[in-house]
Amino acid sequence: MTTPQTTEPHPARAAGPVRIALVDDQQLVRAGFRMVIDSQPDLQVVAEAGDGEEALRVLAGADVDVVLMDVRMPRMDGLAATARLTQGSPAGGGGTRVIVLTTFDLDEYVLAAIRAGASGFLLKDAQPEEMLAAIRTVHAGDAVIAPSSTRRLLEHLVTALPPDSPDDASAAASRDALAGLTDREREVLVLMARGRSNTEIGQDLFVAEATVKTHVGRILAKLGARDRVQAVVVAYETGLVQPGL
Repeated sequence: MTTPQTTEPHPARAAGPVRIALVDDQQLVRAGFRMVIDSQPDLQVVAEAGDGEEALRVLAGADVDVVLMDVRMPRMDGLAATARLTQGSPAGGGGTRVIVLTTFDLDEYVLAAIRAGASGFLLKDAQPEEMLAAIRTVHAGDAVIAPSSTRRLLEHLVTALPPDSPDDASAAASRDALAGLTDREREVLVLMARGRSNTEIGQDLFVAEATVKTHVGRILAKLGARDRVQAVVVAYETGLVQPGL
């Protein structure tokens, strides 16, 4: 999957550096991330925290666009902090977006992170270029669902889930919401799940990009999804999209 391209600024913020917060209990990890991020003219680290509780305090008074959030931390973990940070954000809306730092051996956390409001994932051993792409992609909001690790993680999660998941009620609600989509909206959702950008979807369906954006907005509203990643989770959960296809 190619590195996503972002062509539009975040709707909730004027032009300027993307403001980033780092939340990780390992100071050395934060220092490494800060060095990479601050080397970019369009990105700036403006806050740091060592656990979820500290993050909530620090971010309460900070103007932050994207949070890099570790999962396993003392006092309050990244899932609880993510849920608190994104609570009340409108479906498809702007506000602070969270990228969860994870590894492939944390499958049980991935779907929980999405439901908590995470907009994407970043593998802790990702290359610096992929981390920068993830930040820009999530900040754009309207871009493809990845960097590539996000789609791989989603597919890996779906194949690892047991057939009788404890989230059956949520899956049933997702199926009900999916039933409300039109045939064209389903087509657009499938292409979103395959990592296609709005421009690429327009080319695939022979429609204008503005039309695709309208469809995406309606899909997010009908599914109650904050962003494309949550909508894609529904596509996987309900079987609309099969891993590897």
